[in-house]
Amino acid sequence: MTSAPIVELLDLPAEYGRAEVPLDWEAVRTRLVAASHYWLATVRPDGRPHVAPVDGIWLDDSCFFGGSAQTVKHRNLKGDPRAALHLEDAASAVIVEGTCREVFPDGELATRLAAASKDKFGYAPEPSSYNSTGLRCLWPSRVLSWQQFPRDATRFVFDSGE
Repeated sequence: MTSAPIVELLDLPAEYGRAEVPLDWEAVRTRLVAASHYWLATVRPDGRPHVAPVDGIWLDDSCFFGGSAQTVKHRNLKGDPRAALHLEDAASAVIVEGTCREVFPDGELATRLAAASKDKFGYAPEPSSYNSTGLRCLWPSRVLSWQQFPRDATRFVFDSGE
């Protein structure tokens, strides 16, 4: 993603209080990049939710993650690409909503993903392996975040191109 998201304060129920000060997207992005793990929520064919932890790389305002095509999350995404992803900290929340697609990165993106993996986890696959196995990528349509709820409850709206 190349364009900055639209920033909005969340319109909360009166009993929750009022959002007054928006968060800065760069600070939220920094948390997404630095996160060791994410929780990914998908929907089963019968409508039941499924949540699983994933290791991933936040790059270009999208989350890239792998795993076997036989896992529940990947089977779910094949049938319904909508997903939500969030960080582990509920008090200082970051919740990403969007659409997942299978991607086979070109050489430049594969090299950047491998470098980001090496920096984050201390290891990385060969960049060419991304092209043979593919990855899933979550493109956000919106991100909800706060650090001092309700004061800074913020929504970032993305042009996902869909």
